[in-house]
Amino acid sequence: MGSCSCRGCDCNIIHGDMVDNAKKEMLDDDTLISIADFYKAMADSTRVKIINLLDNGDLCVCDISAILNMTKSAVSHQLKNLKEMQLIKSRKEGKEVFYSLADKHVRQVFEITLEHVREGQK
Repeated sequence: MGSCSCRGCDCNIIHGDMVDNAKKEMLDDDTLISIADFYKAMADSTRVKIINLLDNGDLCVCDISAILNMTKSAVSHQLKNLKEMQLIKSRKEGKEVFYSLADKHVRQVFEITLEHVREGQK
């Protein structure tokens, strides 16, 4: 094929078969945008704190507010964002609303990320 003039690359050959295979395996734009949005949601430390709390069990707004020393309004705002991003879900018990992680995948991503961070701290 042609030559490569990208920075940091000393090769002058485009590996056509590798490029074709990578193109075939590449995800569609909508999926990639959804993945990026997921990580945007996790890019806020308050939201990560809430995910951390809910990884250990269901909590209501008052519980989360007390633990994080934040107003119920501020916590509710973050819970709304997390719910819109489909990272958490809620259930009503009488007048109370309890929040939990949306599914096992949210838990797995959080726990794998935690494991990765802890390994880097050693």
